[in-house]
Amino acid sequence: MSAVLPATAPPRRAPRPSRRPPLAKLSIQLLSLTACVLLWQLACAYRLNLGFITFANTPAPAEVLDAAIKLTQSPKLWSHLSSSLLRVGAGFGLAALIGVTLGLLIGRLPLANKLLLPPLEVLRPIPAVAWIPLAILMFPSSEGSMVYITFVGALFPILLNTIHGVEAVDARLIASAKGLGTKGWRLFAEVIAPGAAPSIVTGLSIGMGTCWFCLVTAEMIAGQYGIGYYTWESYTVQAYPNIVVGMLVIGALGMGSSALITWAGARLMPWQGAKR
Repeated sequence: MSAVLPATAPPRRAPRPSRRPPLAKLSIQLLSLTACVLLWQLACAYRLNLGFITFANTPAPAEVLDAAIKLTQSPKLWSHLSSSLLRVGAGFGLAALIGVTLGLLIGRLPLANKLLLPPLEVLRPIPAVAWIPLAILMFPSSEGSMVYITFVGALFPILLNTIHGVEAVDARLIASAKGLGTKGWRLFAEVIAPGAAPSIVTGLSIGMGTCWFCLVTAEMIAGQYGIGYYTWESYTVQAYPNIVVGMLVIGALGMGSSALITWAGARLMPWQGAKR
């Protein structure tokens, strides 16, 4: 007689992670922003004073909205935006090129690590505002000084994330590539750079945000146009709603450009999505 095998239940599929619909996610984000604006309005309306912070002189959202409308109607708006975008673009572009290149070399080559990393680590903690006097002395034009300040702000996040990304590449992957005959620059281009790409993209995103963060410092030097200059000038003439408008514009531009880098990085690294 043949033995009767017990019936086995069909294998169950692993449950898929639940994803919120895009509309629900957007609704939550808008609700969060609305709640922040409402709290801001209440704090200004009741002149909230907590001792260590006070909203007695803080402009209310309605005043900021009115100042924003006036800025959109101003003929200087495009001059402010284009000047800031050019400075940030030039500073970030140089920081990305130099930071990624040095990060790949320092992370992979011991000699480069010993020679280049110590002086860079000494310079890294220096804040951007401390570079202003030296930048004025080093560059004959104020435009070059402002680009340099944004460059310094973006360089070190990109550099450090690239170094960590290179060091985190699996040694077995490198050994396998060498065993198949991949050496020299091909090893950098085909194994190390793609392996470090997620960290590089993270560094680029953080560096872009820091670049915008340093914009006000850069345009304090001798700027006549720019969102950072507009924000600082508003403080000097005590146009407080305009200060908040400038801050919000810088925040929106920084968030948008960082999101654009993250989006482009995800499209260039399809293998990252496959792991999720």
